[in-house]
Amino acid sequence: MNIENSASVFEWPVRVYWEDTDAGGIVFYANYLKFFERARTEWLRSLGLGQQALRDDVGGMFVVTDVQLKYHRPARLDDMLSVTAQVRTSGRASLLLQQRAWLMPAAGTSAALPHSVERSLLCEGTVRIGWVDAARMRPQRIPAAVLQALGSPTESDPPLSTP
Repeated sequence: MNIENSASVFEWPVRVYWEDTDAGGIVFYANYLKFFERARTEWLRSLGLGQQALRDDVGGMFVVTDVQLKYHRPARLDDMLSVTAQVRTSGRASLLLQQRAWLMPAAGTSAALPHSVERSLLCEGTVRIGWVDAARMRPQRIPAAVLQALGSPTESDPPLSTP
């Protein structure tokens, strides 16, 4: 199944804090994974798929099974980022997501400076998340109701209940 075309790009703002930087004053490379995780969590929440509710009510959860990243340029203390998540493909038990971290233009920058007008790509990658039974940590088919919330309607399962 492929839901790439039905999934829009989700964006989540992230401010770079002191704790995110290394001794060189730039974002420590592994922290981009944290930024990506936050964006995925907020993306799911925006679709009515809170991760704790999925675990409690549906009995399953998404886990990261593979990550590939490419770093383009560093972010620094106090930078404002936009972190995106978009479904590229879906399978029976996993989703492949495209994620990017963008440097947003500083507020009040001059339009005369071309580099300050547009956002700049800092880091991009693919993240595969698999659906597992939360109790046994074994792969399972993604429930139809979850796929429906992600933009891929199915007819076999009832919709998720709302707490």
